[in-house]
Amino acid sequence: MTRIDDKFAALRAEGKKAFVAYVMAGDPDYATSLEIVKGLPAAGVDIIELGMPFTDPMADGPTIQLAGQRALEGGQTLQKTLDMAAEFRRGDDVTPIVMMGYYNPIHSRGVDRFLTDAKAAGIDGLIVVDLPPEEDDELCIPAQKAGLNFIRLATPTTDDKRLPKVLTNTSGFVYYVSITGITGAAAAEAADVGPEVARIKAKTDLPVIVGFGIRTPETSQAIASVADGAVVGSAIVAMIGEGRKPAEVLDFVRGLADGAHRA
Repeated sequence: MTRIDDKFAALRAEGKKAFVAYVMAGDPDYATSLEIVKGLPAAGVDIIELGMPFTDPMADGPTIQLAGQRALEGGQTLQKTLDMAAEFRRGDDVTPIVMMGYYNPIHSRGVDRFLTDAKAAGIDGLIVVDLPPEEDDELCIPAQKAGLNFIRLATPTTDDKRLPKVLTNTSGFVYYVSITGITGAAAAEAADVGPEVARIKAKTDLPVIVGFGIRTPETSQAIASVADGAVVGSAIVAMIGEGRKPAEVLDFVRGLADGAHRA
């Protein structure tokens, strides 16, 4: 059992859906980013997705690409992202942290070293968007052996033939991408998402969390009502990019979390 498994068990016991928030580590700088991350649980966030800044984020839209650029320009590194998680853990040993990003920085560090360091820093799971199931021996299997969940993305184009492959070796939860395209694109629609979530849940006992295209408490509630929870990234990252104070960002997050928890 990981912190992710424990969190979903606790939410089920309360009859609540999950709210997951994504922020880019080091955006706009290390200190501000750490302040926001530390404030997320009190704002109602159940699981934190911590972005690993990377120079070539091919699955991300302009909002998260710019966040990664700001973080890299501010000196953020993979080591500093692990340090941020470790610093968070000094005050919170309950809230799960999922590192999300691309394989290149992990490969450069070395898989074994990365997994040892991630586990020591208090990381609970990984989402690595450019490693398909065919590459499971590369990172997914070693991560699971190290006690980390490996969370996979399913999309509207993941058909019934492909879905079992995507679900193989996935753990923690399934991240359903509600729309085709890059992050920060069109708005998610619960009417479209509901049947797709049901299709996935017919093939797995894992929770299905829906992300992409959620920007308001109302959409967060609507999406969470047809899934096991909602993820918001670009809308939060956009506020950080506007230079809003951490308190303003966290107030916005609180509204989104309240929406998901009302579902």
